[in-house]
Amino acid sequence: MAHLTLKDINKIYPNGFHAVHDFNLEIERGEFIVFVGPSGCGKSTTLRMIAGLENISKGDFLIEGKRANELGPRERGVAMVFQSYALYPQMSVYDNLAFGLTLQGVDEDVIDEKVRKTAKILGLTDYLDRMPRALSGGQRQRVAVGRAIIRKVEIFLMDEPLSNLDAKQRVTMRSEITQIHRETGATTIYVTHDQTEAMTMADRIVVMKDGYVQQIGTPRELYFDPVNVFVAGFIGEPPMNFLRGIVENGALKFGEVEFDLSKKLQERTAEYEGKEIIFGFRPEGIQLGEKENAYTVPCSVELTEMLGDNTNVYVDIADKKAILKVDPHDTPEIDTEITFSIPYTEVYLFDGETEKRI
Repeated sequence: MAHLTLKDINKIYPNGFHAVHDFNLEIERGEFIVFVGPSGCGKSTTLRMIAGLENISKGDFLIEGKRANELGPRERGVAMVFQSYALYPQMSVYDNLAFGLTLQGVDEDVIDEKVRKTAKILGLTDYLDRMPRALSGGQRQRVAVGRAIIRKVEIFLMDEPLSNLDAKQRVTMRSEITQIHRETGATTIYVTHDQTEAMTMADRIVVMKDGYVQQIGTPRELYFDPVNVFVAGFIGEPPMNFLRGIVENGALKFGEVEFDLSKKLQERTAEYEGKEIIFGFRPEGIQLGEKENAYTVPCSVELTEMLGDNTNVYVDIADKKAILKVDPHDTPEIDTEITFSIPYTEVYLFDGETEKRI
């Protein structure tokens, strides 16, 4: 039986707003699950229902097969890390870490041992006597994480814990949280709007939009096998390119550009003759110049972004915009005409109306 089960979970507020629709998920013990999606998609609301901070309007939340809808946060055995560090400003780092154990009446010697062990894991040993105001954002977030893991609970819930940190601190804390997860073995549910965090940290990702689950899968599954346009465009950086075209006589037409569909793609689009489909390809899936077993695309270069290990090239394809990801040594000049190729194996096709994968 799954460690945690969310069965047909719904959240409907008194004003009638339906924030979460029929959320279903089974989470195994020790999994690292990430809820990802744009602001307002329902991911934090779902996390708060798991934590017991929001009532579940409809559906069942089970812990080890037992219904937990009516249990309070403490009874559920969860520890939560918020976006705001929620530290006690009048307490030292040591006292912030020790506070939960003190409330539980744990012996002082045991508290001291656990605080110092937790501080060592998080690199906070030299800061135990400092007040939160004397710490950097990354250090404060470590204290918040430490306050959660010191309790030795089986379920960690994290609601956008890195959003207040700068880019370098986020990278560091991502690896630290992942390492802590491996050491504790606790089931972790992590909420973020940052797909990079989701891809680098998760065992499985739950992609949400407008309160609905769009797809659940491993990072690899979501990247290589997205079920619809939203998931395909949300996972990956830069996002997937999409060109809307009409299928005519075994070809796909985008204004002045025409692709003769390969035999394999013709089989997938046979029922779309005269209809619109969406042709997708990832910026990193292309090759400059003309290649075999690939679509050749002429375009004009509008802008380039040199990022060090690669260059993003913004191009115009028959008045449609796209981004190409190329080797920085092959960066084309702005306002020039170039040709690139999309291997047949790098093409994604979607229904023009439903936006589901064909």
